[in-house]
Amino acid sequence: MIKEDPVKTTKAVHAERYPGAEVIFLAGSVIRGESTPTSDLDLVVIFRRLDNAYRESFRFNNWPVEAFVHDPETLNYFFQMDRASGVPSLPNMVSEGIEVPGASDFSRVMRELARAVLVEGPPCWQALEIDNSRYVITDILDDLYKPRSRAEQIASATVLFEELANHFLRSRQLWSAKGKTIPRRLRAVDFEFAVRFEESFQELFATGNTAQVIALAKEVLERSGGRLFEGHKLAAPLDWRQVL
Repeated sequence: MIKEDPVKTTKAVHAERYPGAEVIFLAGSVIRGESTPTSDLDLVVIFRRLDNAYRESFRFNNWPVEAFVHDPETLNYFFQMDRASGVPSLPNMVSEGIEVPGASDFSRVMRELARAVLVEGPPCWQALEIDNSRYVITDILDDLYKPRSRAEQIASATVLFEELANHFLRSRQLWSAKGKTIPRRLRAVDFEFAVRFEESFQELFATGNTAQVIALAKEVLERSGGRLFEGHKLAAPLDWRQVL
């Protein structure tokens, strides 16, 4: 299936689906030169004013398209939500994206807003967040030592993949990542660690050998105080109750 040039396609999307939009930022793997046959077009569509932000998916010129539709105020709201999560998906898209139909004063303001969020960084992890993460990873490691089955081992390792990467990044007060973006983010921060991270999990998933992953997890936790179980306490908020 032949796909149109992504910039040309985005211009057509702008004209046919979002003619009132001030700018569309074309982002994602296609502009990084990392696309695959199943890659989609990630678009951040910005109007001057909308009743509400929304996300929609559709096909256009043989491309699967995911569009995140905003005005400046809704965009800023979601920027702050991403900041709170520690994963700057939307700010990255606007900061790195290609402006369609072209750059303008409006698009430059939106890009500067995104870059300001990225420079500010995520909220600092306090002792409680670090300890909660240590506790979760410790619990997963206990399951990896003596898994009841290969299936449970794979399930535990799958959870650990994201939890361990998130701890490595957030405990250093850095932006984190999710899913398939984790390897790219780790390589940008610490290439040597990223290679060991990938090789350790590849070994576990391919052979069931957990030794490398467990050793790497212990190394990551050691910087924050090591494994944590005994004495860990997490209190629920006082208003978390429902009258009978």
